[in-house]
Amino acid sequence: MNRGLMYMLCRLFGHNDAHKKRLEEVWAMARRAKKSKSSKKKQPLAKSLGRTAITGLFGGFFWASIGLVCYLLNFSKIGPALLFDPFPYWSWRSQLSGQMLAVAGISVLSVFVAMLYLVAFSRIKSMWFSIGFGLCLWGGVFFLCRPFLNHLPHLKNLDLNTLITSLCLFALYGLFIGYSISFDFEEQNSTGNSYSNQ
Repeated sequence: MNRGLMYMLCRLFGHNDAHKKRLEEVWAMARRAKKSKSSKKKQPLAKSLGRTAITGLFGGFFWASIGLVCYLLNFSKIGPALLFDPFPYWSWRSQLSGQMLAVAGISVLSVFVAMLYLVAFSRIKSMWFSIGFGLCLWGGVFFLCRPFLNHLPHLKNLDLNTLITSLCLFALYGLFIGYSISFDFEEQNSTGNSYSNQ
């Protein structure tokens, strides 16, 4: 505590050691409360980053695995190994081991997509916005990345099953990522009662 302020308060309320001791206790409590508030402000961002990374990793793994199952059941002509399409010398990419490796690669890429969503859109808690985010990702893959993906057919050459399956997978992926991250962000920043076991 600032000695000058303490001297002034002691003079104002009388020079009593009990008052002086009580003022020092109140001042120490105020400093501890200020420290705990500043440490709590830093902690949710670190928690949000970790949870976002886990959400992205799990979301990418889960939905890429569902995409692999759809590819194996011939619902789609495009499998997860489309990720390795820019590398034409990898002949094993169309085998099951290449598809599984692509699922792992998509999981890692999904962490970056989730971080992008956290930075740009985490305050928006809307199911429809999240689905729209997934559909924008679909557009990014099928339109913007098209020059790099030689085995990706033009949109007019895609069969209806592949088109519908890929649209649904991307929409559900966007819903999972977007809604999970927005919910977690809102929960971390709420000042009310939290029902989580922390």
